[in-house]
Amino acid sequence: MSTSPVEPLLDQFVTALREAVGPVAVWAHGSLALGDHQPGRSDLDLLAVVDSAPDRDRVGALHRRLDPEPYADKLHCSYLRRDQLTDPGQRHLTWAHRHLLERPVTPVTRRELAVGGRTLYGPAPAELIPDVTDAALAEFVRADLAGFWRPATRHPTWWLRDVWVDLGPLTVARARVTLEEGRLISKGEALRLLAATGAPAQLCDDIRRRRYENAARLGPLARLRRAQLARHLVRDRIDALLAG
Repeated sequence: MSTSPVEPLLDQFVTALREAVGPVAVWAHGSLALGDHQPGRSDLDLLAVVDSAPDRDRVGALHRRLDPEPYADKLHCSYLRRDQLTDPGQRHLTWAHRHLLERPVTPVTRRELAVGGRTLYGPAPAELIPDVTDAALAEFVRADLAGFWRPATRHPTWWLRDVWVDLGPLTVARARVTLEEGRLISKGEALRLLAATGAPAQLCDDIRRRRYENAARLGPLARLRRAQLARHLVRDRIDALLAG
């Protein structure tokens, strides 16, 4: 049995969800599935399969009731109708960052479910949702790099924020493994790969401290230098991946 401090919240959420929505299944993916979850820092990425579209107000109220609980601010959940599970382009009602939105369940998430999805309630992912092919996974990763991350490197001020520095370099490291080997890796493995492939040591240390230790406080000049390192690394490695 897991001793993670997030387990009480997961149990409470599944119980509340069963009472309010009556899900077919509830699954965890992301770092919870890949074994690199850091309580209080990592998101709690969940999917709930439902027979029909849930009421938005009811879903919002359910999540807001959890707000006082530890780690509740990190809990995200998408609500997938059972008759829409096969379409990776379908957008689904999602609670994330404390509000409701709609977004698809990407091929990366679908592969996470296939290789390590954790079942919190109901049947396992393999019983309900088809895996994606290696070709479809690679196509999505390439499109994400070209359509989102590469254009983001044209905005220097974005990279002054911790979230861009944390996600950008790790995303390209994970993309490299997926494109070259057809597998998914955790953020921890991606960080080790960055360090082993010549990424600036100060950038790797900054990401590592924020994810696993205590982040260092940076002054304006240090933050600017870090932004330049992260942005240039992401741009150059995307260009190399897309050229390959």
